[in-house]
Amino acid sequence: MTASIESGAPFTAAMVQMRTAMLPETSLAQGIELIREAKAKGADYVQTPEVTNIIQQNRKALFELLANDEDDRSLKAYRDLARELKIYLHIGSIAVRATPERAANRSFLIAPDGTILASYDKIHMFDIELDGGESYRESANYQPGETAVISDLPWGRIGLTICYDVRFPALYRALAEAGASFIAVPSAFTVRTGEAHWSTLLRARAIENGCFIFAAAQAGKHESGRETYGHSLIVDPWGEILAEGGTEPGVVLAKIDPAKVQAVRKSIPSLQHGRRFGLADPKAWPEHLHLVRGSA
Repeated sequence: MTASIESGAPFTAAMVQMRTAMLPETSLAQGIELIREAKAKGADYVQTPEVTNIIQQNRKALFELLANDEDDRSLKAYRDLARELKIYLHIGSIAVRATPERAANRSFLIAPDGTILASYDKIHMFDIELDGGESYRESANYQPGETAVISDLPWGRIGLTICYDVRFPALYRALAEAGASFIAVPSAFTVRTGEAHWSTLLRARAIENGCFIFAAAQAGKHESGRETYGHSLIVDPWGEILAEGGTEPGVVLAKIDPAKVQAVRKSIPSLQHGRRFGLADPKAWPEHLHLVRGSA
């Protein structure tokens, strides 16, 4: 193992910002080009966005293109690429076939020898109705995961999440309490929710847990008609943005010092201060407390 990836040593993280196509082959060519660019710029850890392989709105067309883990050509190609480039390659997620009727939105963390260190199925499904008729029903095609996942990198432990998970802070606290110094949030945020919440949510998760947040994003108007926000982010444990992408495909990088995690957690040890608590039933409260609360 080289000095650049000794335990706890600084390393370079790269977020690959993509505009995934409707065909896996087209998306793969784009992903490989950008990952090679990241490696050429010195990246040790490279992350791609959510649904790196395909963004397809039509269910029939989507399922005609899906494969299981063992047969997915994109995953095989990315494993070969990680082996060739000698990098930790985190495929933010790819759509894979889980059952004949359901897909999985699955993340893969790949080691420099091409082995899969960990995989994670997105737990929280993006089922929303936005004003103006914009709607998404991820659960119509995908089955949710049920297990949080962490894995060890040479520089520390990483927690795996995907996109909409970021709105559920209990997951991030559990990963941090399990020792995660870095948490990945590969995403495909909508423009509307991205403009309102993307940076705020990611910075909040970093600050709450004293960890680095790595969030590679989809960006721009896709062939499928979907439009994504972009602005891939790397956030440090103090909530400072170290690198940010724009709205076009590309690569953003930052030097990561794992020692900052311990420094921040020592200065604000909130992970050690959490306490269990009950929730009082308002119906059981004395009447005078209702009056006091009502007059506040």
